[in-house]
Amino acid sequence: MATEDTAAEAAAGHGADAAGHGADAVGHATEAAPGMPQLDFSSWPNQIFWLLVTLVAIYFVLSRIALPRIAAVLAERSGTITNDIAAAEEFKIRAAEAEKAYEKALADARAEAQAIGAEARAEVQKEVDVAIAKADAEIAARTAEAEKAIAEIRESALANVETVAKDTAGDIVEALGGKVDAKAVNAAVEARLKGAS
Repeated sequence: MATEDTAAEAAAGHGADAAGHGADAVGHATEAAPGMPQLDFSSWPNQIFWLLVTLVAIYFVLSRIALPRIAAVLAERSGTITNDIAAAEEFKIRAAEAEKAYEKALADARAEAQAIGAEARAEVQKEVDVAIAKADAEIAARTAEAEKAIAEIRESALANVETVAKDTAGDIVEALGGKVDAKAVNAAVEARLKGAS
């Protein structure tokens, strides 16, 4: 049993030595690597210097190169937008003027169409009036001719009636056995026709 105790003590001694060596190794590692450099107060002045140098460099790059280009692009865009708005306003004014001109031309065309229509109606009415007057004159002339022809026919018929009446009266007197006196028959027929008319 004594041997077992001695072996256990020896193992414990070796374990303690190993733990001691492990602690020394950790201590050496801590001395070799102090941690994050940003948190090391001894390097802060150097870090602040390079921070200021970097900020100044960024400022000069931005103020001398990037920002002027951005400002130029923005100014160009602003100018383009302003020009486009001005052109749009001009086109709007032109469109309004064109619309007014179109409406005026349309009103003028309507007025002219009405005037042309009225003139055409007047000309047609004149032509119709002339045609009616001409037709009335022709009708009056034909009526006069017809009345003249009718009068001539009536006179001719009356003359024929008188001749026929004289001939018929003479024939009747002869048929009744009398002697025909042409003067007496003519006088009787003329008297009768004058009394009938």
